[in-house]
Amino acid sequence: MVNIKRRVLVLACILLSASLAFGQDRYVVKYKYKPQSVYSLEKPEEFLTQKALDRRSREGILADSTDLPVAKKYVDKIEEIVEDVIYNSKWFNASVVIATEDQVADLKALDFVVADGVELIAKDFYSTNSNGRSNILNLPVNIKVRTKGSSEDDYAFQNGILGVPDMHAEGLTGEGITIAVFDGGFLNTPDIDGMRHLFDDDKIVATKDFVIPHSGDVFRSETHGTSALSLIAANDVNTLVAGAYDANYILCITEDVASEYRIEEYNWARAAEYADSLGTDIISSSLGYNYFNDPEMNYSKLDLDGETAVITQAANIASKKGILVVTSAGNEGGGSETTITAPADSKGVLAIGSVSQDLSRSSFSSIGPTADGRIKPDLMALGSGVRLWKGSNGTSTSSGTSFSAPQISALAAGIWQGRPEWTKDELVYYLLMSGSNSNDPNSEVGYGVPNFELAYYGEILEVELSPEIYETKIYPNPLEGKDLFIKFGHEDQCTYTLINGSGQVISKDMLSRTSNKDPYELKINSLNKGLYIIELIEGISSERHPILIR
Repeated sequence: MVNIKRRVLVLACILLSASLAFGQDRYVVKYKYKPQSVYSLEKPEEFLTQKALDRRSREGILADSTDLPVAKKYVDKIEEIVEDVIYNSKWFNASVVIATEDQVADLKALDFVVADGVELIAKDFYSTNSNGRSNILNLPVNIKVRTKGSSEDDYAFQNGILGVPDMHAEGLTGEGITIAVFDGGFLNTPDIDGMRHLFDDDKIVATKDFVIPHSGDVFRSETHGTSALSLIAANDVNTLVAGAYDANYILCITEDVASEYRIEEYNWARAAEYADSLGTDIISSSLGYNYFNDPEMNYSKLDLDGETAVITQAANIASKKGILVVTSAGNEGGGSETTITAPADSKGVLAIGSVSQDLSRSSFSSIGPTADGRIKPDLMALGSGVRLWKGSNGTSTSSGTSFSAPQISALAAGIWQGRPEWTKDELVYYLLMSGSNSNDPNSEVGYGVPNFELAYYGEILEVELSPEIYETKIYPNPLEGKDLFIKFGHEDQCTYTLINGSGQVISKDMLSRTSNKDPYELKINSLNKGLYIIELIEGISSERHPILIR
């Protein structure tokens, strides 16, 4: 969780009905292959919901091997060896397990496990009793409690700078958009006046706890997730009206507030897979990672390159599936070097920083650039003295990029409701171009504070969208020769990855051209006939397209 555990690191951790069991640890087991006996990419409707398929259709994305489940025969085999299989990750083709050192040795000897593919990702493990609840003591950070009779003026500023009142005046409140919120817990949410409509109107379509197996309860542990959710979903005119109170919600616990280990990155990835399969449009996550209880797991500044961190890899995959991932940039902005946390370094996410009441960067708001020189954060919202719900006795104020990110998620949901034909990348483009600093983006405030009217009416207001960005053309397709031409993006370079039908990367490199008016040229040599996927990345924009080689 962004900067909270580093300040607090939990003075005491009392699990009333969940206990840490010692002697075994948690590991990830990565597989070499993904053989299927039940599912086929030719019938994606058998393992993806219609809403997930509709999103892929809008984005021009085909189901691929990452959508297929881990091979059951592998899971059955390792279940015979380990203490327990916590869950399987289809995106990483892996299982997260509880095992002893002796069992780990047995896992490493399996011929279908990747060499060095068994990694320690957390010490000890949780076991739960029948109700699965936990009560973890934590301290609030910069909280001031007010009565729930607060006036509308208390939240008018944070909504006003984004244009949320104008969005609501257009009747855009996130209806029909699904938002997945990942955090450490949503304690008190059912008892809060401003969020009671989520339960009365069946707006919470799914919940899942990925930290304590089988707990079945996300309304536990702590209120950080409660606060973040309220900034997207609250609807009480006497206390707080957030931007997307009519959206549907998937609530997931991925953050273990009692410790900090890399398993939380895999929890995030598994939650993203879960949300993707249910057809989520947006993932809103106020979480960030760079330091862990085990220093050997730490990420360096050089690791913040948009590809290295586990959670960043997961965010990249989610983005490539057409999901808008919105994440907090981090609360370590006092440093002179890069201070963002993963997954804010991802090429595909919107990383959100914090501004104060005077619209200058909050001193704590993390800065970029990424290790490979890209601008981060991307956008900003009020993060100092934010009005939110935390407990059932009244609204509070709190500070952090954790509370600026959800506001952008809400803004994006409202805009997407009114512009359902837009792809994820088009939505991102107009949000960036609407920013107060879009003419001169930098790694302190990115593109600045976005504005609803400029983003929503960008086409009408002549916020020009370069046709080269979205009118991608790949030809000839089907390909019978060796020369493939690619019209994509508006820069002079892009990254391409060629993937075969089994999900294996065939080649990956940079493409260059002398002018962005010309297509890229790619030589295709010595490939078997069949269907391939080419992935193209330029800055925050990424696309995947099928190629048939005859």
